[in-house]
Amino acid sequence: MRTLLFGEAIVDLVCRRHVASLQDADAFAPHAGGVTANVAVAAARAGADVALAGGAGDDRWGAWLRDRLAAEGVDLRWFRLADARATGLAFVTVDGRGEPTYDLYGDGLAATLDGVGGRLLEAVEACGALLFTSNTLTEPQAAEVTMGARERALELGRPVVFDASLRLGRWRRNPGRAGAAAGACVPGAFLVKCNAVEARLMTGESDPEAAAASLLAAGAQHALVTLGARGAILRAHGMRFDVGGRPAHVRSTVGAGDVFLGVLLARLGVTDFYPPALAAALPDAAAEAARACERWGALE
Repeated sequence: MRTLLFGEAIVDLVCRRHVASLQDADAFAPHAGGVTANVAVAAARAGADVALAGGAGDDRWGAWLRDRLAAEGVDLRWFRLADARATGLAFVTVDGRGEPTYDLYGDGLAATLDGVGGRLLEAVEACGALLFTSNTLTEPQAAEVTMGARERALELGRPVVFDASLRLGRWRRNPGRAGAAAGACVPGAFLVKCNAVEARLMTGESDPEAAAASLLAAGAQHALVTLGARGAILRAHGMRFDVGGRPAHVRSTVGAGDVFLGVLLARLGVTDFYPPALAAALPDAAAEAARACERWGALE
């Protein structure tokens, strides 16, 4: 089954040493980035048939990014470089605990919309499943396009995967709306993936178990709450599965959650979204996420 991923592809410029702030960084190395693009690459590496809908700027960084996505086997028929847009760039610094901070520049979201143009519903109809994140909900036009794609996928009976991926700094106009906007994507979703903080923002529940139960009550078929080094919990009606974290010499957690989800998406895709495959894939997903933490960039 080909899975369509709608969202941003940007360039992560990573300072490959631990620093306290951007002011302490002295050099940056480029990595293909963006949550959705990272998941697409991780899934393709794990054997999935995936297509990325979106775009980047029609500039040298955009061409650099497109070539790397193509080399990884990501289908780019609904991805193009957008005129008069600057490819999104994220200057990434990592502290001594491996936690990243992102400073964003460019037109990443606008390039995503311009790149796919009016072809997103066509892409949804041509693919067997849909994945998206909250990053395309932060602006009104992008949110309308995203929710339209979600609604069309549900109408067609396609499995929908929602990765919360809430970055409150991107909700400049109204940060308080982030949790509610993400929560609106829960009903009907085959899988909702979030971390414990995102789960609390979406449900009001501080306990991951209670948050997962709330997501199921809101209409998700499966709720996956990741817990960092402690692993993750997967809940569905009549099913409970826990996976522990894997040991790692943490260098950077940049994109580790994206790798985790990419492995799950690959296993689901090759089984036509057979629900037991999700639980069966969790140990491998946790292992790959741990390996990602030992690199500066998740997809090195």
